[in-house]
Amino acid sequence: MSASSSVQADWRAEIAALPPWLRRPIGNASQLATVQRVIKQRQIHTICEEGRCPNRGECYANRTATFMLLGATCTRACAFCQVNKGQAPDQVDPEEPRKVAEAVALLGLRYVVLTAVARDDLADGGAAQFVATMTAIRDRQPQTQIEVLTPDFWSGKDAARQQRQRIASVVAAQPACYNHNLETVARLQGPVRRGAQYERSLAVLRQVKTLDPTIPTKSGLMLGHGETEAEIITTLRDLRAVGCDRLTLGQYLRPSLAHRPVVKYWTPAEFEHLGAIARSLGFRHVRSGPLVRSSYHAGEADSV
Repeated sequence: MSASSSVQADWRAEIAALPPWLRRPIGNASQLATVQRVIKQRQIHTICEEGRCPNRGECYANRTATFMLLGATCTRACAFCQVNKGQAPDQVDPEEPRKVAEAVALLGLRYVVLTAVARDDLADGGAAQFVATMTAIRDRQPQTQIEVLTPDFWSGKDAARQQRQRIASVVAAQPACYNHNLETVARLQGPVRRGAQYERSLAVLRQVKTLDPTIPTKSGLMLGHGETEAEIITTLRDLRAVGCDRLTLGQYLRPSLAHRPVVKYWTPAEFEHLGAIARSLGFRHVRSGPLVRSSYHAGEADSV
């Protein structure tokens, strides 16, 4: 057997070994095709497609989508993420805010999440593109709610000061929710989130609340990297200590054999248990389940 055939066989075996609760239909093919066509025609990106999100059919049906700004190449190399990585990312498209706003209007989206690849090469880390896209959407579709899921904006010679300025500019644009994911517990930050730091990410959420306490903040963990329940609970307490209001807990699914392997598949019952703990700690909106992702049912939180 050739090396490539062996890798394909190993990958098929890993997929076949997935627990039954992690298998679900992709959704309505026509809804997927409609969104994919609009995205492709405008040469923009969604994390739903780039990350092969298992919930994208359901979210599209509920008129929710997550657009990925600043191109399709990330300047960091997180071990769990399927997005392309490299130190020569795409040029920033000045027409991207308009194109995203057009897509939002054409698809009739009621709730939009704006995320982005990390762009440590940019002078402002990409903060201005978030603001410009929010403005463009509101100009065209003022009733659409906009959540942001930002990188940590940490880069440059004076990184701490610049981070504060970048976050402040996005907060001033008044998103419906400000999301920044911790992704994993403190012990596993290094191997899982290369280039990121636990305390630095907590500082993002703390600063948002300091700047504007009325904006809900949100974070998420992808379980399955080898964390313990005790470590998860400690992380949840750390998030509450910086005023984080909303939480998502989901199962990490290995995108390919080149990515970090799954250490554990947490069961639906364990996710339900962890969700109950999160609610007891004071999170106002919690989504906890194997297939939950950062933007899953994001718009429903505003009615809670």
